[in-house]
Amino acid sequence: MSSSRPLLSREQIAYRIAQEVEPSFVVNLGIGIPTLVANYIPDSMNVMLQSENGLLGMGPFPTKEQLDPDLINAGKQTVTAVPGASYFSSADSFAMIRGGHVHLTVLGAMQVDEKGCLANWMIPGKMVKGMGGAMDLVAGARRVIVAMQHMDKSGQSKLLKNCDLPLTGIHCVNRIVTDCAVVDIDPEGFVLKEVAPGFTPEEIQQMTGAHLRLSPELKAMSVDLNVPLKGN
Repeated sequence: MSSSRPLLSREQIAYRIAQEVEPSFVVNLGIGIPTLVANYIPDSMNVMLQSENGLLGMGPFPTKEQLDPDLINAGKQTVTAVPGASYFSSADSFAMIRGGHVHLTVLGAMQVDEKGCLANWMIPGKMVKGMGGAMDLVAGARRVIVAMQHMDKSGQSKLLKNCDLPLTGIHCVNRIVTDCAVVDIDPEGFVLKEVAPGFTPEEIQQMTGAHLRLSPELKAMSVDLNVPLKGN
C-alpha cells in the first residue's frame, strides 16, 4: 500500500527526533536523515555530538569561509567543531561507544522488525559501502532511535514481523520515527505512540507489516508544520 496523503519530510522527521535529545547527552548521528537532527537541537542545550572517526563536539556544517577539508565526520562530510571539542583515534572512539558512553544513537534503516532487529547496511545484489560503525552503535549506545520512511519506493512496509535483509543488530531498536508515525518496540512488539497530522491509526496499521498495538497515550506527532511536507 502506498499513501496518497502528504508524508512528513526528512526535515520534519529530524525535527521530531531532536525532541528526544536531553541536556548533557552524548549523541551519535548516522548518515542521511539522522545527520539533519543536529539542525534542530537548540543552541542553548549542552549536547556533544560524537563521530566514530574520533571527534566529540561536532558543530554545524561549515560555511564556505569555515570549510576545512581535514575536518570530517564518519560519513566524510565536512563539519565544524564546537568550543571544548576533542579529537582522538577511532580506537578510542569505539571504546567510548562499546563502553556505553553514548546516550543516544540515531540511525537510518532499510527494515526494522517487531522484535527490535535492525537491517540497515545491505541489499542483496547492490553495491554497498558496508556496515561501518552501526553494529557497535546498536550494541553499545544506551538508546537507539531509527529514522526512516515507513514504506519503501515500491510501497512495501519497512516495519515488519521479521526482517529479511541481513541484520545489523538484534533486539536493539527502542523507537522508530517515520514519515507518518512514532512507533516504540517492547517485548510484545510494535506500539503506536504518535500519528502524523492527517493520518489515522487504522491507516498506519495498513502501512505496517506487523501488528500495531495502540498506546494508551496515543497522540499527534509534534512536528513543525512550517517545514515543507512532501507528496508521495
